[in-house]
Amino acid sequence: MSKIDIGIGEKDREKIAGGLKHLLADSYTLYLQTHNFHWNVTGPMFRELHLMFEEQYTELAEAVDDIAERIRTLGVPAPGTYQAFAQLSSIKEVAEIPPATDMVEILTRGHEQVVKTCREVLKSAQEGDDESTVALVSDRMRVHEKTAWMLRATSQ
Repeated sequence: MSKIDIGIGEKDREKIAGGLKHLLADSYTLYLQTHNFHWNVTGPMFRELHLMFEEQYTELAEAVDDIAERIRTLGVPAPGTYQAFAQLSSIKEVAEIPPATDMVEILTRGHEQVVKTCREVLKSAQEGDDESTVALVSDRMRVHEKTAWMLRATSQ
């Protein structure tokens, strides 16, 4: 592959991509949790939560692709294994099938964690003058902040 010359130095590209790897791992882990809860939710709010979780995991599936492609655009390999995601993610897997109310709480915390990860990536993207990553990460923050709000509103 030819040399990358997009106006962002190699060290900055690697640092930004490193942060994006964490964002990708968090997003993928949250995607898996959301899909798992979609399949396994039960109780009086079944239909509402089943449909909400489907909307959320569908959105996350597109997001992980966008994040991985940004990492590749910066010239760095994107992680793509469960092992790599487990090492990089700040979101821990849930082994059991929790009650629906706990699912909502777990996903709320997951979305809030992704927002925190976004904030870290945003700093390095701004320092590296990488407006494309800034735009991507800012968009992701808005989605996760809104989703966390909607999940919190469901549990009140």
